[in-house]
Amino acid sequence: MTAPHPSPAGPTPHHGDDDPVSLPPTGDAPQAAASLLARLAALRERVALLVDHRSASDPTAADPLRGLYLTPEAVRHLLRPADAPPDAVSGDGLPGRLPAADAADGTPPQDRLAALCARFGLTELDAALLVIALAPDLDRSFEQFYGYLNDDVGRRRATVALALDLCGVPAHAASARARLHPAAPLAALGLLVVEEPERPLLSRSLRVPDRVVAHLLGDDTPDAALSGHLRRLPAPGHDGDEDGEFSRLARRLAGRLADGAPVTVFLREDREGDGLACAALALSAVDRPVLHFAGPAEQVSALLLQARLTGSVVVVSGLPEDPAALLRPLAEADVPVLVTGRRSYDPAWWGTGGAGPLVVEVPRRAAGAVSAWAAVLGADPGFDLAATVAPYRLSDDRAARAARAAADLAAFEGVPVSAAHVRLAARRQSASGLERHARRIRPAVGWDDLVLPDEPLDRLRELAVRARHRDRVLGDWRLSAGGGRGRGVVALFAGESGTGKTLSAEVVAAELGLDLYVVQLSSVVDKYVGETEKNLERIFTEADRTDAVLLFDEADAVFGKRSEVKDSHDRYANLESAYLLQRLESFDGIAVLTTNLRANIDEAFTRRLDLVVDFPFPDARQRLALWRHSLAHVPCAADADPSRVAEEFELAGGAIRSAVVTAAYLAAGRGDRVTAADLLQGARREYRKAGRLLPAQGTW
Repeated sequence: MTAPHPSPAGPTPHHGDDDPVSLPPTGDAPQAAASLLARLAALRERVALLVDHRSASDPTAADPLRGLYLTPEAVRHLLRPADAPPDAVSGDGLPGRLPAADAADGTPPQDRLAALCARFGLTELDAALLVIALAPDLDRSFEQFYGYLNDDVGRRRATVALALDLCGVPAHAASARARLHPAAPLAALGLLVVEEPERPLLSRSLRVPDRVVAHLLGDDTPDAALSGHLRRLPAPGHDGDEDGEFSRLARRLAGRLADGAPVTVFLREDREGDGLACAALALSAVDRPVLHFAGPAEQVSALLLQARLTGSVVVVSGLPEDPAALLRPLAEADVPVLVTGRRSYDPAWWGTGGAGPLVVEVPRRAAGAVSAWAAVLGADPGFDLAATVAPYRLSDDRAARAARAAADLAAFEGVPVSAAHVRLAARRQSASGLERHARRIRPAVGWDDLVLPDEPLDRLRELAVRARHRDRVLGDWRLSAGGGRGRGVVALFAGESGTGKTLSAEVVAAELGLDLYVVQLSSVVDKYVGETEKNLERIFTEADRTDAVLLFDEADAVFGKRSEVKDSHDRYANLESAYLLQRLESFDGIAVLTTNLRANIDEAFTRRLDLVVDFPFPDARQRLALWRHSLAHVPCAADADPSRVAEEFELAGGAIRSAVVTAAYLAAGRGDRVTAADLLQGARREYRKAGRLLPAQGTW
């Protein structure tokens, strides 16, 4: 085979209109490519020297079938002592050094390879090995050169032996061979792959990953393997106080990242999204790129390579069920890593080597989400934005999405953004898994739908105020009782059946702009020991992270009094109550318990309640108001005055509504309006259902 004749300069790469655009674009790409091509030009000269050297002494150099068989002359040539490879660069330091060429104006071009070597302490030999290995990826003619020099037309990448020859380094030099060890920087950092481990070392092929080649050419687009796993970091969030704990923590974290030393920090958040917001605020003060990763452990190698090439800070959120496989390689990496999550720190996640991460508890933000809403809707959208969004515990990115959704909904309706749009969009962002054990009610009632005395009404309004301002009072003003207690609000509604307890819970949820979830006790209580507690824990855990009002109807079924232990049933029943007592103290959500018999609720539960609202049986005046409210949209005859039935029939609100429904069906069946006789018939049926004696009939 005739030896190829390398040209003095490599081909000029052509970039067509259909070439993919680098994301993010890099302004130094032309200079970086020019620098790398200049190195390839120097490599061509070295290849030419090595070809001439081998052609002069190899008797089979002109054989067209060279590399496919061995002749006796070739064997005798191989048996002679090997000549030392030519030193392509003389008097210029380490043999194999590849200096970058100067640009046309005499200034050195942007050299990403030199920057990479400086960042990771790579030697000149490392740089030369990288250029030799990546040459076929930039210039196809090097495939032919390497095939000839490898004495094998099928092997078109540089082997270890060929690379050392081109660098002018003996193949037996231990220091040179060590640069290709798996623990050496080139392989350990993912910059160079030594393939075919089953072959002898000298015949193994060298390959530079495509991501590294692209970076050296000025393209920092992340690896395709990371597609779908890299997310945009949310806008920096503040806690409304530059001297608050949240802001001070972010400043300390920024100082730690600014010094450039590798550091691993676990930001444990008490509320979802606060850790990520703290990381975003800290990184906004640090001039470094960021990779926000939320993906599987299989992509960690690609993630770390991207971070090393671009000098990025890695932010990890959304930890899997078993995060050890994901976190251990990150903890051992030489890049700064910030991990956020609500789970407690577990040393087993990080392995046994090293000192482990710096664990930091992220304080809650009092008004952090308001800034995310205001960034989209403006600081003064025409309503009290802070009071409207106070009940919601959305992370900054979810709050921003909800704000955009509210603005889009208002634009679709052709009206300005209102508090109603904001509440609707926020509820849609608060995805919940409570549907498994609870029935969701989207409130469609208001304060006008309640007919109650002033005292319970005041207590209900106080409940809404507590739910809206709990973070400020219990957090900023430090009025939490401590001991791991949460910032939840728990109220007990006590009263006879039909007095408006469930309706009141729905009104409170509507006031707060939240959904109401009614816990289905049939799906909670289980005959097997411990299963009821597990079901309740799932409900409380989901309610902690969901913006909703949780309603335990007929709560005395699970919050009943503890009894004297006489057998194992009593013992396990008391264990269930003890669990609930502890869980209520750490609860962060909003819960309402209802009961018909307040005396059945254990006193220990009552002590842990924020509010107890007693719903009295309605008197005659309130019963009349309830009748009229129920008949507000019902067509009535002239004689359909509910005053008499309200006076004579002592019915609660729920029974009055049922009586009105009965009267309405009677009227609809005969195609007429509701009459006084229909109202009387409905009231009598409610009395009979309750097993009560009918009042004496007067004149109607």
